[in-house]
Amino acid sequence: MAVPLIILVALFAGIVSIILALYFRSLVMKEDPGNEKMQEVAGYIESGAKTYIKLQYKVLGIFVLVLMCLLLFIPSPLEKSKTYERLISGALNWEQAVAYIIGAVGSMMAGYLGMYVGVKANTRAAQGCTISTKKGFDVAFFGGAVMGLAVVGVALIGVSVLYMLVPDPNIVLGFSFGASSVALFMKCGGGIFTKTADVGADLVGKAEYDLPEDDPRNPATIADNVGDNVGDIAGMGSDLFDSYVASIIAAMMLGAALVLIGDVAVSDEARYTFIVFPIVLCGVGLIASLLGIYIIKWKGSEDPGTALNTGTYAATVIFALIALVFTALMTIGLTASETAVLWKLYACSVIGLLSGIVLGFTSDYFTRDDKKPTRNIAEAAQEGHAVVILSGFSYGLLSVVPPTIGIIVAMAITYLLAGVFGVAIAAVGLLAIVGTIVSNDAYGPIVDNARSIAEQGGLGDDVIRTADRLDSAGNTAKAITKGFAIGAANLTVFALLFSFVTEANDIKEGTIEVIDLLSINILIGAFIGVVIPALFSALLIMAVQRNASKMVKEIRRQFEENPKILTGEEPADFNKCIDIATKGSLRELIIPSIISIAVPLSIGIIFGVASLGAFLAGAILSGFVFAVMMSNAGGAWDNAKKYIEDGHLGGKGTETHKAAITGDTVGDPFKDTAGPSINTLLVVMSLTASIFLGFLMMFNGGMGLLVF
Repeated sequence: MAVPLIILVALFAGIVSIILALYFRSLVMKEDPGNEKMQEVAGYIESGAKTYIKLQYKVLGIFVLVLMCLLLFIPSPLEKSKTYERLISGALNWEQAVAYIIGAVGSMMAGYLGMYVGVKANTRAAQGCTISTKKGFDVAFFGGAVMGLAVVGVALIGVSVLYMLVPDPNIVLGFSFGASSVALFMKCGGGIFTKTADVGADLVGKAEYDLPEDDPRNPATIADNVGDNVGDIAGMGSDLFDSYVASIIAAMMLGAALVLIGDVAVSDEARYTFIVFPIVLCGVGLIASLLGIYIIKWKGSEDPGTALNTGTYAATVIFALIALVFTALMTIGLTASETAVLWKLYACSVIGLLSGIVLGFTSDYFTRDDKKPTRNIAEAAQEGHAVVILSGFSYGLLSVVPPTIGIIVAMAITYLLAGVFGVAIAAVGLLAIVGTIVSNDAYGPIVDNARSIAEQGGLGDDVIRTADRLDSAGNTAKAITKGFAIGAANLTVFALLFSFVTEANDIKEGTIEVIDLLSINILIGAFIGVVIPALFSALLIMAVQRNASKMVKEIRRQFEENPKILTGEEPADFNKCIDIATKGSLRELIIPSIISIAVPLSIGIIFGVASLGAFLAGAILSGFVFAVMMSNAGGAWDNAKKYIEDGHLGGKGTETHKAAITGDTVGDPFKDTAGPSINTLLVVMSLTASIFLGFLMMFNGGMGLLVF
């Protein structure tokens, strides 16, 4: 049967998105880059970011090619009924391998384009602040919008074109796996880089020498700015690209595999409608995001934070309205019962999006400096370093409760409406306006860099205060984005888990129909799954600690060997600090990347496919707790320090301030390295399980080598 033509909506939206991204890039590039000193600083940042990305892509290219070769030899999923048998025939899986390469290259292109515009927009946003808050906001936001539109445009074009060429969701699964492979490198590597520089700059520059934020005398300042681009723009963009594509694929695979959707048997004729429904929803979401972006531009004023939030709310409402129209169009030709199911799926998508809003603003509450949790952490800093750590860690743990309730409610309602397919559609709905969300997120590091360039370019206190206002709105936007990303990743991996179980039973009936918690191999799988996010987080945090130690020694060496740096008579050696962060991050991300693929495969081979399903469930549950706790605790520590630096509780230079710096330093790898990277870990492990499912069936029919 032909693929429904309504899928062209997604393809058209993706093409328009890329065109607008290039248009916004041209708008940013036309702006004034500022004085000579500003351009010099921006040049250092751009050079460092490009050097890092170039080296990272070389390492990533080897990793991607190795995985592509592995994919060639796993069974092709084109004929699902013969998947297990085809393993013996030795037929090469070209379709999925090619899709994998396309996904990897697409993710790399989106990340690079966003980062490239980010390093061009920062100095222009700083110069815009000399004119007005609105001008600085416009430049920074359009710079961020390039990343948001590139991410969604590449994703929708890739998914829709691949599915139209080869109408099998299992082939498109390779595209998602490629995106996830890149995202893991980008998020982990970028997170290690940026926090290596940030921690080193704070521990020496602020705590030991009382240097201001972004002081040009601090040798790690430029490396910190570079990290904002490679970690928060390219890294977070790849993370959400990964979750976005995975949510679409998980829903498509369930739509193709389920005999019943809810309690309704779907005819073969209608099945294609349900398979393409997630793609159409994302196309509609992109249209809503484009309108949301223009609303943010229109609302951009003296209150940028309000403009960003208004755009997010507006995109949500617009999505609900446009999706209503397209859902009605897609009911044409369906039976009454199938039509009812489609309307229930529409409701699931709206519920998913609303849950994302709730999750995002829950993170905002626990991290904003005008809310009780962060204020209490700041006050705890008056009692010393240990107390501020205890307070922040406690609030981080407490912040897990509200989003957990939100996820439970969303899952329960959507499951009641349309079963596991409803939960998958909720994940799609949650990420439907990801174009707006990524734009808001990428805006944050651009204005952070702009604030640094304003100070180093000597633009004066008034301009720096204007940049600070933009930066404050960016911090709030980043907190909301992290909430979205965590919620999206968890709903997505639950959908992937459902898809994995469904596919396993379809290949060999009854393989993991029931996961019996009294079975020892199931318990072993679940136990290992619970531990993996802890191990992964430990490796990333220790990586930051080791590299930050080298950074601290380098900064101290420069200050001790050349006292003229502190007097401003001679410039610091920025390149040495950038080199430490670059080499350290690339070296440290190799083991976490291997773990994400090797561990799920080992579980499936040794303990069986059912144990692997339990492993994924355990990892999802513990990963959610770790991700929320670390992201929110880190954000709260950061803003508690900024609250004190604004003149509260004694202000800068006091013992209270030094204790808050300790909290912020601990929180840096929590919120920007380990916490967000868990999202990508969960998606990669889930996709690995699905991609290599046919291979795992070779081992005792999916029962594993070790049968209890």
